[in-house]
Amino acid sequence: MKKVIIVDDEKSGRTLIKEYLEHHKELILVGEANNGVDAIKIINKFQPDLVFMDIQMPGLTGFDVLEHLHELPTIIFSTAYDKYALKAFEVHAVDYLLKPYTKERFDKAVSKLKDNSPSQIAPLANEHILSKPNFPDRIIVEKGTKYVTLATEDIMYIEAYGSYSKIFDSDAGYLSNRGISQLEEKLNPKQFMRIHRSIIVSLTAIKEVSKYGKSYILILKNNEKLKVSRSYANKIKELIL
Repeated sequence: MKKVIIVDDEKSGRTLIKEYLEHHKELILVGEANNGVDAIKIINKFQPDLVFMDIQMPGLTGFDVLEHLHELPTIIFSTAYDKYALKAFEVHAVDYLLKPYTKERFDKAVSKLKDNSPSQIAPLANEHILSKPNFPDRIIVEKGTKYVTLATEDIMYIEAYGSYSKIFDSDAGYLSNRGISQLEEKLNPKQFMRIHRSIIVSLTAIKEVSKYGKSYILILKNNEKLKVSRSYANKIKELIL
């Protein structure tokens, strides 16, 4: 027996998968979620063998969910978009079901769990091999005793906090369990810049730049000031036309 979880923001999508699962007695449904935040909680709690994962959902995408799992289960993506096939291939998903799909196509995906059949993702991935990298639009941060989603466009700066990081928007600071270098790798370099070994700033949050000896002081839109270390000063200088 294998434990299964369904993640899809549309009830009709979850219902269809449950209907198809009735023909696979070896797969036991232990939970379902209609958004990314709940998906992370339920997957980490039940540690399923298989997850049917939607990709485009409000708040967090299916790929965002995978980034926050303690252990990665077998994934079969179920989505209406073929443009994510390359990324699905990169995270080693077993299959990529394009909605709408038939019971026969569903059965074929499930059969790969038994016989290690070749993935159907590679042909789709090849069509999108030149796709631009996908940077997250939202991330999960800790707020008190709960977790909330934060749009990356609302981030003003990130500061190292021991082995963790603190992420600041215009109103508050939030704790992330990732180190600052890990966050730097995940964020769009066209939007975020390292200005100190312990600080990353959002370029859209900068209101003014002032000279400070051989370096600079950044004044943000909320009037906070961040000092650029001398080793990163050239990055700011390159932006000055």
